Amino acid sequence: MQRFEFKVIPAPRRGEKARGVKTTEDRFAHALANLMNQLGAEGWDYVRADTLPCEERVGFTGTRTTFQNVLVFRRPLVEAAAPPSPSSRLLLEEPIPTAKRLGPADLPTPGKAPALGPAKPDLAAE
Repeated sequence: MQRFEFKVIPAPRRGEKARGVKTTEDRFAHALANLMNQLGAEGWDYVRADTLPCEERVGFTGTRTTFQNVLVFRRPLVEAAAPPSPSSRLLLEEPIPTAKRLGPADLPTPGKAPALGPAKPDLAAE
């Protein structure tokens, strides 16, 4: 099943000036086409235009309902790949290097123990 993400933006309220575009309708269509082409270049597909109610505050306690024109776009979500199963993981990845096996500490070499004394012979004279 394919999943989508959606983007809802306000529809343009006025047209854009352009060379050769003179009427209000043509300027509005030009603005809308520019907006749709820009979003299309980002991978968004146009779905629909809606007019929806929006409640806004008036004064301190009053409200009124206005209607907003919005454009709805969608694009497919990139599904995260499922993690490979343990059996396929063993076949796809390089083998894990084995860790160095730890054993008992090295034993000191047999023989005489070192002589104990000052670190430097000149300190003993002081």
